Amino acid sequence: MTADPSSSPWSLPVVAENSATTSRAWDRAMARQVVVRRLLALDEVGTLQTVHVRIAASTAGVNVRTVWRWLAVAKETGRIEPAARRGVFTLTDVLWAQLGELGGNVKALHRWMAEHADDVLPALDRDRLPSLSTLHHAVTRERRAGRVLDLPRPGYARMDPDRYDRALAELALPGTIDESGQAQPAVADPAPKDGADRADTPSTSPFTEGVRLYVPSAHVVATRQVGEVTEAIAHTTAARGVLCVYGDPGHGKTVAVHQALRLLPRRDPVRHAVLSVKPALPQLRAALLTAFGLPAMSLTNRTDTADRALIDALKTPGVLVIDDVQRIAAPELDYLRLLIDAPTTETTMVLCGTGAERTLARAPALASRVLTWQQTPRLDTEQIPTVLRLFHPLWDTAAEADLLHADATCAKGNFRTWAKITSHAYAALACSPESAVDRALLSRACSRLGPTP
Repeated sequence: MTADPSSSPWSLPVVAENSATTSRAWDRAMARQVVVRRLLALDEVGTLQTVHVRIAASTAGVNVRTVWRWLAVAKETGRIEPAARRGVFTLTDVLWAQLGELGGNVKALHRWMAEHADDVLPALDRDRLPSLSTLHHAVTRERRAGRVLDLPRPGYARMDPDRYDRALAELALPGTIDESGQAQPAVADPAPKDGADRADTPSTSPFTEGVRLYVPSAHVVATRQVGEVTEAIAHTTAARGVLCVYGDPGHGKTVAVHQALRLLPRRDPVRHAVLSVKPALPQLRAALLTAFGLPAMSLTNRTDTADRALIDALKTPGVLVIDDVQRIAAPELDYLRLLIDAPTTETTMVLCGTGAERTLARAPALASRVLTWQQTPRLDTEQIPTVLRLFHPLWDTAAEADLLHADATCAKGNFRTWAKITSHAYAALACSPESAVDRALLSRACSRLGPTP
């Protein structure tokens, strides 16, 4: 049985999210237009395949059959945007989430709406609530439009936790399996037995936590940008506040954050929440529970218990890193704000991602609680030769003018692009050791990056 939301001080407030619903509907409409327009272009040249439709459905967050229906409508009527409907009852995000908590039972949702009419529909009287048939039609329209209902519990049979863990290990998703094939712990390992400092502990690679190494013998470079992120994380951790690290793709946000976290005292455990694309509230809650090593499978169907478990976990001083925060919608960001506002919270929260500052701007309540805003800009022109020679030894013999020319024409201060150029240059030198690291080699490496390096 689902707990009464009004009985828990840590549950989300039951209010009508009209603006959030409008924003979510607008996002779905824009996603439909972009997806259908691109698939129609592929269909016109005769290269459309089923895998394209599957990828488009995953990107838009809808079912594959929904995308096929969008295509059929576009071919028949020439219309790629959803038809406008006026005067029709629609479910807000709060009602849709409550329907998921009730296991998809529309009749139970109707009873719940009657009990919470003043909170759920403040603009309507109790006697003007939608009928049960109207509610059924509204749910059917949402599902046909591709809206996914996140059920907090399995429909008929609960999966064995051991079987789930084995399946997760077989998938070997990033952040779940280490190099030895063992499941990675959710909490940082304790201090080394010999008492050595974290910075002195050997590591298999300078890039950790899902950051890929493009070429052997590369090193993490302590650039000015990394130093600024390290200082920001150290200050915010000491203040037990919230930090937002933002910047354009490839500027080294993730590398800088993880390098800074390696320098924190071992007594501060570091936890990472792995998010899906556009996670709903149950998915966000499950990701946070997993980050703290809590049993997400058994707690996600009990929101009150799960919220209290997270509140208790946040009492411990440490760092919670949420990367790619731009994937989270505004209502779910408000859930993070509720966790931060708990008077017992001692965990520092690091929100990182491309466009994270724009994402938090859509959640002013959470943005107002961010203590430190740290941007990771692109590399300065005068930094390029020194940083590259520290990054990989193959650039030791390269002329400074050639490096600056490649940066001005291709890399443009983007460190991720320079890592790709290093990988291609390393491969070319491995095939032709007599080649020199000159402008011709750099041009050949840059030509392999395509139109969007």
